[in-house]
Amino acid sequence: SGFAEQLAWQTAGQLQAAGLPVNVQPLAGVSEQDLSNSTHALFVVSTFGDGEGPDSARGFERKVLGRPLGLERLQYAVLGLGDRQYDNFCGFARRLHSWLAEHGGKTLFAPVEVDSGDPYALRHWQQQLAELTGQAPADTWKAPDFEHWTLNQRTLLNPDSSGSGVYLLGLSAPGPSSWLAGDLVEILPRNDLLAIEHFLEGLGIAGNARVQVDGLPQSLEQALTIRQLPENRAHLVGLHAQALLDALAPLAPREYSIASIPADGMLELIVRQERHADGSLGIGSGWLTEYAPLGSAISLRVRRNSGFHLPPQGVPMILLGNGTGLAGLRSLLKARVAEGPQRNWLLFGERQREHDFHCRDELQEWVTSGDLERLDLAFSRDQQQKIYVQDRLRESAALLKQWLADGAVIYVCGSLQGMASGVDQVLNDVLGAEEVERLIEQGRYRRDVY
Repeated sequence: SGFAEQLAWQTAGQLQAAGLPVNVQPLAGVSEQDLSNSTHALFVVSTFGDGEGPDSARGFERKVLGRPLGLERLQYAVLGLGDRQYDNFCGFARRLHSWLAEHGGKTLFAPVEVDSGDPYALRHWQQQLAELTGQAPADTWKAPDFEHWTLNQRTLLNPDSSGSGVYLLGLSAPGPSSWLAGDLVEILPRNDLLAIEHFLEGLGIAGNARVQVDGLPQSLEQALTIRQLPENRAHLVGLHAQALLDALAPLAPREYSIASIPADGMLELIVRQERHADGSLGIGSGWLTEYAPLGSAISLRVRRNSGFHLPPQGVPMILLGNGTGLAGLRSLLKARVAEGPQRNWLLFGERQREHDFHCRDELQEWVTSGDLERLDLAFSRDQQQKIYVQDRLRESAALLKQWLADGAVIYVCGSLQGMASGVDQVLNDVLGAEEVERLIEQGRYRRDVY
């Protein structure tokens, strides 16, 4: 991912500053021979979904990982990037470490695992590098700072829909800002005051009790806006305000695909309200779509998503997505339209044409202007037999092959379960597993799924 790539270059910089020669490579470019011939290797790897490696590493996993290799000469270390919200935290990094150790590799130091850009874990990695080189690092790394963006726009895109509300949000930057089509944002959500009041009920602590946060005084109620509020509070009964606060983990950032380009003058997101079984809203979607007042500050940072950027100009694009997955595809289409006439094909799915055809006018305008050569729609609830994006793709198998023969790149954005896995199955059925793997290794099958 973009963050892994950034950390790899920062790692190389620290080693080079100590006079060590370094070769930086994407994992896809590392062969069995490279590993067998090397004496030292540092791996910086991300994990996606349920313990999967990024698509860019699938070729390495298929061709190298799992093979019986003699790695007795190799000394290595692994920096794993992940998110503890997922059960299989840093799963790909752990598989890689286990395989290297099983085949004779010796660890330079224990694997370092980073939860959502945790600065303490990054500092530990830097300190381990310093012990290797005998030279202290010049500066401390950290994930980019969150900035206060202003929430200017919130438009319901699917009034009267049978599904949850989907909102188009517009945010303005505090200063000069830039991103590329396909990039993501990380947002720090806030708990709403009702949730905090409910959480404090029965704990015998007032919301206006004073606490310290990073050495600064504030009310407990204010401090709890950015803390995880567990449903089970038995272990918290009897604690005083500061101890209660210190016992709670901070809220993790939420990730969203950017739906606009800088030329629009606003960073736009398309966010669906997540509803829990009791009817309450999810923390991230609830904060953005309901609780944060218009004009208020949203803590946001842009994250590079290099695996989902535009292909070279003139290369045809096949875009597939469902629901709020339209966001990432919309930014790519906007950037393509700005570049000038090119071949673009969008396959988009939702529930009902009448209520859930997000950005309908814009998409139809691009069809009329020729910027969108083909638009295939799958509205699952508009007929007795449900039709999905993957069904539309299967119907167009001959055209798919033709576009791919012309060098097209496939982009998939949306839900991993259902749509993205369904599209993957159709591609394997129509093209064959070997051809799909070849497309991935060539960077011609790109996914931003969740």
